[in-house]
Amino acid sequence: MRVALLAALLLGVAGPALGQDGPPAAPAAAPTASGGLSLEQLALMARVSDPQLSPDGRRVLYHVRTTDWAGNRGVGELWLIDGDSPPRRLAASDGGAGNGRWSADGRAIYFLSGRGGSSQVWRTDAEGQAATQVTTSPVDVAGFRVSPSGDALVLVLPVFIDCAELACTRDRLRARATRTATVEAYDRLPLRPWDSWNDGRRNHLFVQALNGSGLADGAPRALTPGLDADVPSRPMGGEGEYVISPDGRHVVFSTRTQGRTEAFTNNSDLHRVAVDGGAPVNLTPGNSAPDFAPAISPDGRRLAWLAGRRENVGGDQAAIMVAEADGSGARVLVGDWDRGPASLAWRSDGRALYATAADNGQQKLFQIDARTGRVEALTDRGAVSAFDETGGRLVMAWDASDRPTQILEDGRPLTDHNAALLAGTALSTPEPFTFAGWNGNTVQGWVYKPVGFVEGRTYPVAHLIHGGPKSPWTDGWGYRWNPQTYAAAGFGVVMINFHGSPGFGQAFTDAINDHWGDRPLEDLQKGFEAALAANPWMDRDRACALGASYGGYMVNMIAGRAHEPYRCLVNHAGVFDVGMLMNAMDIGNFIWEFGGPSWERAGLYAEMSPNTYVAAWETPMLVLHGSRDFRVPVEQGLATFSALQRQGVPSRFVHVPDENHWILKPQNWVAWQREILDWTAAHTAPR
Repeated sequence: MRVALLAALLLGVAGPALGQDGPPAAPAAAPTASGGLSLEQLALMARVSDPQLSPDGRRVLYHVRTTDWAGNRGVGELWLIDGDSPPRRLAASDGGAGNGRWSADGRAIYFLSGRGGSSQVWRTDAEGQAATQVTTSPVDVAGFRVSPSGDALVLVLPVFIDCAELACTRDRLRARATRTATVEAYDRLPLRPWDSWNDGRRNHLFVQALNGSGLADGAPRALTPGLDADVPSRPMGGEGEYVISPDGRHVVFSTRTQGRTEAFTNNSDLHRVAVDGGAPVNLTPGNSAPDFAPAISPDGRRLAWLAGRRENVGGDQAAIMVAEADGSGARVLVGDWDRGPASLAWRSDGRALYATAADNGQQKLFQIDARTGRVEALTDRGAVSAFDETGGRLVMAWDASDRPTQILEDGRPLTDHNAALLAGTALSTPEPFTFAGWNGNTVQGWVYKPVGFVEGRTYPVAHLIHGGPKSPWTDGWGYRWNPQTYAAAGFGVVMINFHGSPGFGQAFTDAINDHWGDRPLEDLQKGFEAALAANPWMDRDRACALGASYGGYMVNMIAGRAHEPYRCLVNHAGVFDVGMLMNAMDIGNFIWEFGGPSWERAGLYAEMSPNTYVAAWETPMLVLHGSRDFRVPVEQGLATFSALQRQGVPSRFVHVPDENHWILKPQNWVAWQREILDWTAAHTAPR
């Protein structure tokens, strides 16, 4: 049936909608016929994250996301490592749990759960057998921190800023849900962040006092009343958007510039507010770039944070700053480290800080001396996504492109999730390579051999192109575009960290600014040819280029400017008209990539926009898009498909109406990936 549908669409005949055959039965999580990773295995894998050491350093709490296939959703669980005993799941997390955090004395665990229909904070003892609801907020709790003093929580609650009481926000939301008219009016941006329309609420901080039993004592009290801003904000990513001082008396948070300019800047500042009341004080008013990821030293005397160096410059490498607790005496800790840290935390003795950063195709954990600024890499290969340290014990969530995430200590895995699921599964080993790219600069890439590789045979090639564009391919495990699924399907895989990719120095990242469509394209062409030359088993006549977001944009550019040697193209959530994108996407300041708005730099926009080159399109293309995608709105995918059809280019459009820029629901994800693999296999089959 699928082959017939493919043939029909190659002729321009409309086929049935994705999923018309009904929801699939629970899949058999077994390796592919080649012995490699199947889509079903990847969809059903347990996803390990967020290790948290107990205050005494003896136990590790962590999060595992499992898949409810029938419910078509992910479910959060809390797990515990206690000494040499095998890790165990906490029964208290039944029904879903996330953001697990230890109490100050280590005798209890707090976590978020939506059981009962509302997201609230719950509590369990260290054994994790039963849960007790802590908060009963009239509005959902979006996040929380446990005060080191043990007598309070700091909550993040989405509220209407003109509401003096939380019940006012609740009642207004209820009234909106029951009204007949649905007309909404807006006076300023942002309108629709990520995948939902702005309803006027702001994330604000509240203090929730706790009684002697660790339960809520009275109603939450606002720390940032009336502030027309989201608190905290995460303008450049990273952990630690708000932190509580060791004595529990102050909170430091990051928030973006307020007012009508908010949508057009990435500037944010750190603020300090007393828990017992008072107005927040801006600690970083002199920096027009983002200040974020605050971290307070264990003795409470020093504040560290990450500070961007330039406003509205994508991929700007943040500096590590250290100051007194009130922000005075700020200095750059590391002056010549040509890497961009993404998270920050103090070592428990206060003598060093930890930070993660992309580095030459890896996502490493680094240690930085708090006095001298000396940087030391603590990991080599793979990707560190989270870490925690107490009393000299350091644990981390670590993965590699051939090893799913586990909790590690001193390079030794403490967990073994997915062992049964992956039993008998062969995984391809990544092979790094370098070549001379744009301007003769050294560019790095990866090659994966197909599972079951036999010397002397030739294989088709999948050239995967990363998005961002300032998001590199790293030696890490992925759930969106995982090279292992292509290797399992019999493809060799090529992945290039073209100019613009972080982890290779600021100049390398900046090289893409004003050059979206030429310098990276040159790297992709040269890198693919270098991979072909070094690996004669790759069949250049059976190759397909695939990408999402910026990768989809680059697929469209390849179609018009460099369609050789590809037999087919795959474009998920890709860009067709750059000028329209910059005026319609959810990020108002993304024009940094082009140095100004489309009406001021019309020539550059036209040169770097795929729709300029549609007349040359001739390579068969699969286009996929979600209707809830406000980062790259679905009209970009529709325009791409329309242009292909008008040109008579063999093409297929896959619509996912209930997904955003990412495909998150398990059944959707498998069907979406199957469309990609089927298209790629059909077009790279031997002739």
